[in-house]
Amino acid sequence: MNNEHLRLFVRISVTHNISMAGNEMGLSAPVASMHINKLEEALGVKLIHRTTRKVSLTEEGREFLPHAETVLNAVDSAKASVGAGSFIPQGTIRVAAPSSFARMHIVPALNGFVKQYPELKIDLRQSDSIVDMVEGGFDIAIRNASLNDSTLVARKLTRDHRIVCASPDYIKEYGEPSTPQDLLNHQCINFIGIDSWLFNTPDGLKKIKPKGAIRIDNGESTRDACMNGAGLTLCSIWCAYKALKTGELVQVLKEYPVESDTAIWAVYPSSRLLAPKVRAFIDYFKAYYGDIPYWEA
Repeated sequence: MNNEHLRLFVRISVTHNISMAGNEMGLSAPVASMHINKLEEALGVKLIHRTTRKVSLTEEGREFLPHAETVLNAVDSAKASVGAGSFIPQGTIRVAAPSSFARMHIVPALNGFVKQYPELKIDLRQSDSIVDMVEGGFDIAIRNASLNDSTLVARKLTRDHRIVCASPDYIKEYGEPSTPQDLLNHQCINFIGIDSWLFNTPDGLKKIKPKGAIRIDNGESTRDACMNGAGLTLCSIWCAYKALKTGELVQVLKEYPVESDTAIWAVYPSSRLLAPKVRAFIDYFKAYYGDIPYWEA
C-alpha cells in the first residue's frame, strides 16, 4: 500500500475535492484520481463517492480513515526517530475566521507566519457565519464563542473579554448608566446573535435585554456605530482597544463586569490527527497573541 496514496486519501477526506487535494500534493486531477483508484483496488473496497460537485467518503472510507491516519503518523514518527525525512509544515492550510478578528489580528501576522513556514500556503476565508468545516474543506477555524460541537477539538489561542462602551459625545448628551438596569433607558447597539447582556452584580448575575434601533452582524461596524454616538454597545477588547486608547470610546459600568466565557479558539475536526501545518498555525498564533494579548497590554 503506497503511503502517498494514503496521504492523498486523508487530504481528500478534508477537502472533499480530488483536484484540490491533488493540487496541494503537486498532482494533476487525473493522476490524483488514478492514485485513489489504485488504493481502492488494493483494498478491494470503494472509499469515496464521486459526483460532479464534490466527493464524500463511503461507509468503508469513514471506517478506513482513522487507520490511514495512524499508519501515516507511525511512518512519520519512525522517520523522525532516525532523523530521516522532512517534517517542515507544507501544503495548503485552509482557515476560516470571523471577518473583523481576521482583518485586525490574523492578516497582520500572516507575513511573519509565511516567512517562518515558507513551504506553507494559506487560504483564509473571512466570514461572521459559522462555517461547516467538513463541507468547506477547512483545516482549522478561529472562533470566539464556546464550542458546542462534539465533533470538533478546540485549542485556546488566547483570552478575550467584553465590556460595555460608549462615545464621549453620547455620554455628554445622554449621560452614563450607573447600573445594568439603567441600560433599559439608553439606546443600545446590538450585535446580531447576542440578545442579552449578562453582568456580575453584588446580588448575583443580572441579565439585561438591551433596547435599541440598530442591530449589526459585524464587530467593527458595531464599534464604529458606537464611536459615532449611536448608542452603547457590548464590545470585545480586541475590537475596541485602539478606540479606548485614543479616547474615542470609554468603558462604562466598570463596577459590573460582563459575565462571559469567550476566548479566541482554534478548532479542527476531532476525527483528524493534528497535522503539522495545523500545529504550526496554532503554535505560531498562540505565541503571537500571548497569554495576555497585546490588545490588553
